This record gives sequence, C-alpha cells and structure tokens, in this order.
Amino acid sequence: MRISPDFSALGLALAVALAAYLAVGEALHGKRSYERLRRTRDTDPKALTRLYARWIGGSWAWVAVVGAVLLASPGVEPSDLGLTAPDDMGGALGTVTGVAVAILVSTLALRRWARSGRRVPGQDAFAELLPRTRAERGHALAMAVTAGVCEEIVFRGLLIALGVGALGLDPRPAAVLALAVFTLGHLYQGWKGMAAVAAVGWLLSSLYLATGSLLAPIVAHILIDVRGLVLTPAPARRPAEPFAPARIAG
Repeated sequence: MRISPDFSALGLALAVALAAYLAVGEALHGKRSYERLRRTRDTDPKALTRLYARWIGGSWAWVAVVGAVLLASPGVEPSDLGLTAPDDMGGALGTVTGVAVAILVSTLALRRWARSGRRVPGQDAFAELLPRTRAERGHALAMAVTAGVCEEIVFRGLLIALGVGALGLDPRPAAVLALAVFTLGHLYQGWKGMAAVAAVGWLLSSLYLATGSLLAPIVAHILIDVRGLVLTPAPARRPAEPFAPARIAG
C-alpha cells in the first residue's frame, strides 16, 4: 500500500483537531453518554433511540470534517484516504465473503447460546446498546451502517493518512496509532470490551493495508456491527428481587 498525502496548513489543522477530539473528547463523551443510558434505560423508553440519533449525527459530522480536509488540501487525493477501488477486487470480495460466512456461523451459534439462557460472551460490555423494540432495532441497524462507513473513513482513512503525511510514518505504524485512537473511542466498554475492539480494529486495518481500499473494511465493519447490535439476542433482563419483610425474632 502506497499513499503520499500532502496536507495544506488548513487541512492539517482540521485533521489534527479531529484526531485530538477522537482520542480524548469522544472517549470521555462516549463514556458519559453510556453511563447516562445505563441509569435511564429502564425508565425512559426513548433513551436508546436518542443516544443512537446523537451518535449517528456525530459520526457524519466527522465525515464532513474529512471532506473539508480534502477540499482544503489539493495535495491529498481521495485514494490517500482509501476512497478508491481495491487493488485486487477479486481478493477483496473473497475476503468479505469469508468474513460474512464467519459472521453468519457465529450468529447462529450465539443465538442458540442465548436461547439456552446463557449470556453471550463479551456482550455485557455494551449490553445497554442492544435493542428491545422494533424502533430500537431500526436505530441499531442505522448505527451499525453509520459506524461501518464513518469510522472506517475517519479512523482508517484519515488517521492513517495523517500518520503518513504529517508524521512521516510508514502505513503500518500509522495504522497502529490510528488503532489506538479507535480503541480509546470505545472507553465506555471497559478494558475487556476495548481489547475485543482492538482485535476487530486490527482485522479491519489489515484489510485496508492489504487492499489499499476502504471498501472491504467498510463492508466487514457493517456486518460485524449488525451481528453484534441487531442479530444477536439481547441478554435476558434479570427480574428484581422480591421484597422480603424482615423477620422479628421473639
């Protein structure tokens, strides 16, 4: 993979500002938002759909900044951000097909696991984001598609290009830095959840580095998030323990 982005002063300022926000501001904002959702989920029927609407709007705002970076930087081509067809379309399609088959098999296995009354491994990290109603499932699907498109354009496309063009790194070390920012953005999931996010993020980064295009990572990211948010059953809600009056000794 060869990219040679040449950021203008304005484009560089916009890209660095977005990267700084994603590394710090978005991580803290996401954690606060998730904790608020945890407190209000059972009492406010629209808490989840409102959160998804805010996250979807924020994600597309990031992409708007990427567009501004491209407009302000004549020396940065869309292909420098992975916005191009894969070098090997057949190989990319084969990889995506393999990911889709793996997700299908794992979804069927996890659904059977959930029906048996057991909690799906790793699901507790983002349990409050799992839909319980039709309206919430629609928002979850929109969130999965938005995350697949927007996060790949920003975290894989822009941030790797920034590492190459501004820091002089090769694409692979730049991808490691971008992956660190991507993982921090999921701070609300705790350390175990962030470890899983890092593993998935490295798979997506590898797809990008191998194909030179964001097409395969975007499709794979969407499929992974649809499986996690929409297709895998939410954990059963534990009933509240009945009130038992204290016994008076006598």
